[in-house]
Amino acid sequence: MASGQSWKEKYLQALESSDSREEQWQTERNTLERMLVRTSLASEGQAPELDKLLATVRKDLRKKSVDVEAWRELQEQIDRQVALLDERAEAEQAQASSAPSPDPLKSNAETPPPAGPVPGDERDLADNTERLRIAQRVGQLLGQLLDQLTLDSDAEARGRELQRALLYSSDWNEVREGLNHVAELVITAVNRSRGEFEAFLKRLDGRLALLHEHFAEQSTAQMDRLSASETLDQDIREGMARIGADIRESEDLNQLKASVSQHLSSIGDAVGRFRDKESDREKVLSDQLSAMQEKIAVMEAHSEQLQYEVRRERERAMTDLLTQLPNREAWQERLSFEFNRWQRYRNELTIGLLDIDLFKRINDGYGHKAGDRVLQLISRELKAGLRTTDYVARYGGEEFVLLFPETGPDAALVAMEKLRQRVSKLPFHFSGEPVTVTFSAGLAVFGQGDSEETVFERADRALYLAKDAGRNCINIEGEDAGQ
Repeated sequence: MASGQSWKEKYLQALESSDSREEQWQTERNTLERMLVRTSLASEGQAPELDKLLATVRKDLRKKSVDVEAWRELQEQIDRQVALLDERAEAEQAQASSAPSPDPLKSNAETPPPAGPVPGDERDLADNTERLRIAQRVGQLLGQLLDQLTLDSDAEARGRELQRALLYSSDWNEVREGLNHVAELVITAVNRSRGEFEAFLKRLDGRLALLHEHFAEQSTAQMDRLSASETLDQDIREGMARIGADIRESEDLNQLKASVSQHLSSIGDAVGRFRDKESDREKVLSDQLSAMQEKIAVMEAHSEQLQYEVRRERERAMTDLLTQLPNREAWQERLSFEFNRWQRYRNELTIGLLDIDLFKRINDGYGHKAGDRVLQLISRELKAGLRTTDYVARYGGEEFVLLFPETGPDAALVAMEKLRQRVSKLPFHFSGEPVTVTFSAGLAVFGQGDSEETVFERADRALYLAKDAGRNCINIEGEDAGQ
């Protein structure tokens, strides 16, 4: 019975792992679909035919059911439109380079040079800048997507190359080509996730089928045992009935002895046959039990491996790849936990929002790698400077969020001030020159009638006031900002 119960527990754990894997796959699919919609919107405006194809992509996504074969044909059509755009761009560039240079004397005499930029050029420059800005945003979203997905090495490398092209390239043709390849990457990721999940279900179904077969064999053996017991009982009853009849009817003692001995021998033969069959059944059941134990041991090992993989995938999904801090999803989960605890015990709970000052200047002046290094070092200082009971996560970009359980705003201000001083003293050097990096922060404490959203909004307003007060300071909601 204990062995059966253990198997049931492992079976339920396997089902739970299956549900968790399915939920993770659905989350990845939803993220990929949102990413594809945004990418298609960012790629519009190049050609009417391409816009129609992108609209078809978004229409299919709204159906929540994608025909992969139809999408492959759709992708080929999109590739052809992109190739036509590239050919047109190359032709325009060749035409511009082959146009005869105007005679400077004639041009000066006939047409005075414009006093400022031509309005059409301004519009083209603005459009190109806006396109590149959208491409950079898509690159950031693609980076978040790659951090949460599990892809093969080739697809991972291709995705990272696309991300770099979208983030750092100033050539619109290169960026446009990268945007068009994002759809192919999304389809690859969806197919991989679905294939992994289907393979897992097939393995699970095969193991469950083996267990079902073993149980069926045991059920058949049990029925055979019951049938044999009934046959033995019937043989004994019939033998005893014949002995009783002989005793009643017999008049010769010697004849009676011989008859009773014969009936007892017959009963003994029936018992012997039953014992032999029972021994054979016990041997078969013992072999089946050993085989089932081996199968269960394999399932236990596989279940442990699945649980480890699920935990690892969950940790990866809840961790920001760049800073190794908890990400926004992990923050929401921890915030809900602390909020529920605050509602039950009413101990003080303070939220902090932290934003690196003038972070865009670092990216623009020294490059995104320098910006990434700043985020990593500040994350390390935040994690090292907090208590073990406090919580810090990267909310997005250069913004971080903090939780101070059982801590009022004044005590949280002291902790934040220590962090502010630690960060401002970090020895940053870019291009051979020292650079001071600071942050501003806002604090808000939970009170009567508050929700997670209302406190977060108040902390956000406090952060805005700290920025407005000159940056490099911390502001508690309802108070003036100060260092």
